[in-house]
Amino acid sequence: MATGSLKRIYAVFNKDTKSELRTRYSISAIFLFILTTITMIAISAANEKLNPALSAGILWVILFFSAMTGISKAFVSEEERGTGLLLKIYTSNEAVYFGKLLFNILLCFLLNIISALFFLLINSELVVKEPLIFIYMLILGSLGLASGTTLISAIIARANVKGALFPVLSFPILLPLIVAGIGLTKLSFEGGSFSDAQSDFLLMLAYSGVLIPASYILFDQIWEE
Repeated sequence: MATGSLKRIYAVFNKDTKSELRTRYSISAIFLFILTTITMIAISAANEKLNPALSAGILWVILFFSAMTGISKAFVSEEERGTGLLLKIYTSNEAVYFGKLLFNILLCFLLNIISALFFLLINSELVVKEPLIFIYMLILGSLGLASGTTLISAIIARANVKGALFPVLSFPILLPLIVAGIGLTKLSFEGGSFSDAQSDFLLMLAYSGVLIPASYILFDQIWEE
């Protein structure tokens, strides 16, 4: 990839980062959602000991919906502010896609870290016995969530029911990633070995490895419409 392309990608990424830090609306809403959801779960299960499988499933429900709340704004904000046309004129489709993708990966990783920390803090009896598996799961999960939904956020940007449509379209595409993520999370809680986690790690890597180039190929047609 040429230096000029990298600079344009960084420019889009930097624009989104500065815009989010300036308004802080989306991040504040997502943090409130995460805190409220985890607190309600903790209150509901106050007298119950959550087993590793159930805990892994609940954590991934939180990760999924926090990502839906954050990533859905990637292209919707451009339509709302009327800046989509400026991006089409002044930069390449490649820069727009990869700049948005990088921002979404960073956002997902931040949300996943915060969600996991809050979840473990409130569920104090839950112990991560294999921290490396848990950390790798969060990294690959962030990559997968972003790569699986960046294109969808471009598709729904002009729809009338953006909020409802985004998770409906995203869930079937993200299902393989979620299943693998739950498996890895459960292993990290149970103290499983890396050999047990290998197949799920490979699935999550392959998932992003297939979806990123496929989404990039399709992005030109969607963005130019």
